[in-house]
Amino acid sequence: MEERLNQGEDFCDIFCIDEDRVKKLLGTVPDMTGLAELFKVLADETRARIVYLLSKEELCVCDIATILGTTVSNVSHHLRVLRTSHLVKFRRDGKQVYYTLDDDHVIHIIKEGFEHVNHTSGF
Repeated sequence: MEERLNQGEDFCDIFCIDEDRVKKLLGTVPDMTGLAELFKVLADETRARIVYLLSKEELCVCDIATILGTTVSNVSHHLRVLRTSHLVKFRRDGKQVYYTLDDDHVIHIIKEGFEHVNHTSGF
């Protein structure tokens, strides 16, 4: 079935499917809800900056706020979102709370994303 479509560079000039490719992949796309939610959480620049800092070392909320030039309240809010998404975890040491990345997967996600955006290998 062929039909003339948009003349733009990013569209096919005709509608024509490759039945073998379609048949091979039809029904194979897994549920992407969790992945989409992960990227929504990381789409916030402040949260991305926090995750980057925590990829370097464990930090308390006050340290993160000072480094980012924002308030402890703001950082705490973002850390709560990151914690709910299982991207960071915390430990209490007396009156201070220290945050780290939840696991090695998080650092790989950030490293790959950072490299993709900057087309460099230095993270």
